[in-house]
Amino acid sequence: MVELLNNSFRQFSLNSIKIKSFRANEARTLTPRPFQCLLTEDKQRAIVKNGKDSLDICRVVNGMWQTSGGWGRIERDNAVDAMLQYADAGLNTFDLADIYGPAEDLYGIFINRVRRERPPELLETVRGLTKWVPPPVKMTRSFVSESIDVSRRRMDVAALDMLQFHWWDYSNPGYLDALKHLTDLKGEGKIKTIALTNFDTERLRIILENGIPVVSNQVQHSIVDMRPQQKMAELCQLTGVKLITYGTVMGGLLSEKFLDTNLTIPFAGPALNTPSLQKYKRMVDAWGGWSLFQELLRTLKTVANKHGVSIPTVAVRFILDQSAVAGSMIGVRLGLSQHIKDANAVFSLVLDVEDISNILQVTNKGRDLQKVIGDCGDEYRRA
Repeated sequence: MVELLNNSFRQFSLNSIKIKSFRANEARTLTPRPFQCLLTEDKQRAIVKNGKDSLDICRVVNGMWQTSGGWGRIERDNAVDAMLQYADAGLNTFDLADIYGPAEDLYGIFINRVRRERPPELLETVRGLTKWVPPPVKMTRSFVSESIDVSRRRMDVAALDMLQFHWWDYSNPGYLDALKHLTDLKGEGKIKTIALTNFDTERLRIILENGIPVVSNQVQHSIVDMRPQQKMAELCQLTGVKLITYGTVMGGLLSEKFLDTNLTIPFAGPALNTPSLQKYKRMVDAWGGWSLFQELLRTLKTVANKHGVSIPTVAVRFILDQSAVAGSMIGVRLGLSQHIKDANAVFSLVLDVEDISNILQVTNKGRDLQKVIGDCGDEYRRA
């Protein structure tokens, strides 16, 4: 796999890239450009685009995986009230999925309250980025269209702002059929932008070769997991595809709560009592273990104290400053807890050379997760 990826990138010229479009059955040449994340004047929003397709999003994205169960009971009205509070605070981009329990339904209730109770100016800034995670069945036009219509009804929108497509098994080439149908639905006005989630570099390249207008790829990316800055970021720089990142605060592990704790002693530290904490603890173990992670937390706390912010704020800012990253996600436990202050502090935080150097001195001691796990998304596809 590594050799295949290396060979793929050797074909890219510094002056031009020839990408074969199977839909047009002819080669088209794209002129590579230095990566530039298009930001709004206040630098709180970024624009993801491909050709004529574009969407501006808040650079700190509210992640709604937490509505799917395992993080505490979500009460509908309280959850929608919390969504309004985030939107009122300028944090108005929400990431959800068809498989995140009631996430799309909550968004539908929320967007209707925005229409009724908020000025049109706020409505124009709200974004709902949903995902479609289909089963491994034949990707017919009718199946794809009906699936997208379900999300449109649940979210109560005529057109999805962004449809992020996930595929479990690369040995099944049906993902290309699905993406071509999604592109057709975009042309019909049912989807504004097409994106991916958890695709690796090789498959992203193949998808672009097939003329699919992908604007972004959502991938796991944190100070501990820097895999996207290898092959994936290189392809993104050459093609203009942006990254939206999740796992950026590692389910809360990258926070003061876990500083100076010892999880090797039963009941000595905070409980790993959510699916995200358990998932990212495994990433810590693969990267370098709890002792090295504590060294990282102490370093991040020093940086945070210097700037008067929290560890999660530093963790998100660090990733937002990485190549090709348009937005980073912070999970929201709607109605149970909130982090509006920490999230908004990300926008004004500027990490200096000393901060970055001190962080890298610790992270460079960890393992290269690209070698341990594989490329982006491989954690979901390895036996």
